[in-house]
Amino acid sequence: MSLTRDEVLHIARLARVGLSEEDVARFQEQLSEILDHFEALRELDTEDVPPTAYPLALESVMRPDEVRPSLPRDEVLANAPLAEGDAFRVRAVLEE
Repeated sequence: MSLTRDEVLHIARLARVGLSEEDVARFQEQLSEILDHFEALRELDTEDVPPTAYPLALESVMRPDEVRPSLPRDEVLANAPLAEGDAFRVRAVLEE
């Protein structure tokens, strides 16, 4: 499937991308090749292939979450560079 120059310009306008004439010619060729690949995929028989988001079986490699006692708050705050009350004190990351 070959895209026309006007179709490439329309796509660029939808994406709000400015293109030079050289870009239009290059993307006309590249986008046409991409559409050709999709046409080849469309011809494949996928009737017996179930929909899937990931082709391999996933197994969690993380340990299960378990509630465990944590360090006492005073010990944790003792190692903090800055503390205020019962919390860590950090520099502001947002501009005012």
